[in-house]
Amino acid sequence: MHPHSDSRPAVRRALAALSLSVLLSSLGTSIANVGLPTLAQAFGASFQEVQWIVLAYLLAITTLIVGAGRLGDILGRRRLLLAGILLFTVASVLCGAAPTLWLLIAARAAQGLGAAVMMALTMAFVGETVPKAKTGSAMGLLGTMSAVGTALGPSLGGVLISGFGWRAIFLVNAPLGILTLLLAHRHLPVDRRGPTAGRAGFDHVGTLLLALTLAAYALAVTLGRGAFGALNGALLVAAACGAGLFVRAQARAASPLIRLRTLRDPRLSGGLATSALVSTVMMSTLVVGPFYLSRTLGLQEALVGLVLSVGPLVAALAGVPAGRIADRFGAPRMTIAGLAAMAAGSAVLSAMPARLGVAGYVAPMVVVTAGYAVFQTANNTAVMADVLPDRRGVVSGLLNLSRNLGLITGASVMGAVFALASATTDVTTARPEAVATGMRVTFAVAAVLIVIALALAMRVRARDSTADEYAFAR
Repeated sequence: MHPHSDSRPAVRRALAALSLSVLLSSLGTSIANVGLPTLAQAFGASFQEVQWIVLAYLLAITTLIVGAGRLGDILGRRRLLLAGILLFTVASVLCGAAPTLWLLIAARAAQGLGAAVMMALTMAFVGETVPKAKTGSAMGLLGTMSAVGTALGPSLGGVLISGFGWRAIFLVNAPLGILTLLLAHRHLPVDRRGPTAGRAGFDHVGTLLLALTLAAYALAVTLGRGAFGALNGALLVAAACGAGLFVRAQARAASPLIRLRTLRDPRLSGGLATSALVSTVMMSTLVVGPFYLSRTLGLQEALVGLVLSVGPLVAALAGVPAGRIADRFGAPRMTIAGLAAMAAGSAVLSAMPARLGVAGYVAPMVVVTAGYAVFQTANNTAVMADVLPDRRGVVSGLLNLSRNLGLITGASVMGAVFALASATTDVTTARPEAVATGMRVTFAVAAVLIVIALALAMRVRARDSTADEYAFAR
């Protein structure tokens, strides 16, 4: 059953193009993770250096996604999306051909710019093409494709690396990118040039300030091999100053990138905060997982990829049903249910003895990722519910931004927690017992983060129901 069985086939094909865009951009995040140990050997680099292959991609997406969403609102979403898909495809080929680590990292940043455009505009297109009662189902479908991309990444990456070498994990995007480009070109609705399109300006200053602030934050939490030095502190101060300047610039801009008053809406701000916390936890599963499975449990690359893909596979299967449930029982209630499942799964992982082997890792991971699927679909549906059409690109960009801030924090802070708990500077050579300890401590921290997210979500829900009762009483 498709979210669109009741509407025109054209809409269904448009949704197929959007689904592929989401699939590719999420594949880009996860496929490189499984290759990190191999890439560290290939380039004779440390874990911290090869981490930049993942971070450059996330950094590019994070710094540019809100600007990309706003640009789509102004220039026309179809035109910009086609350009983004083309850039992503070309950059993927450059990644596969890179002769040195730093050129690979540069090509990954270009790939991330393309992915930023693809991510920011897909959710905004849903608002244009889908009836409101079906929004949850459509968001569930996009969530499924995101999870399928994340699930496919490690297993596909593992198979490609053992069969064809590391370059194949980037080159595989080329044929998929071309297919997505053709589908989007043929089936996405043509940009309508509204009367406001010419008048609305693009906030260059705000976009630049936001990009620099986010870059400073990301560098602050990633530089220095898990040790926090003077440079990290200086970058954090720079990020804080940048945030202050950004807020001032937004208050003064004629057509701001982010209207600050929209962030005062507890449903939006709460949705963004919980999304960031949850993504931090999900990224730590991708960072810690490969090392735990290969060092502690002694699995080969292809098997590591296979085990890592079990969780996201569950998220993929749960996505569309989660969307239907959110449409039926209401998004706020399902947000809380998803978070509760994630908290339980993380707590079990933090107490898991290594002797239970692969099964002991997979079972709680299934609970975490099923909870994640339910949370993400319900949260996205709740946040996008009442957004005005001319701001859909920006709010969609903000949702993706909160997710990516979580991913960057997860890759770096949870990576640092893992390294510290393993009591080693180089995780790739750590003793199996040390890695197991690192894994347990990391998931204990993850469980605490999810409990905080749960408290936030319950507060928003309580405030919403109080407002409803007040409106009813009047």
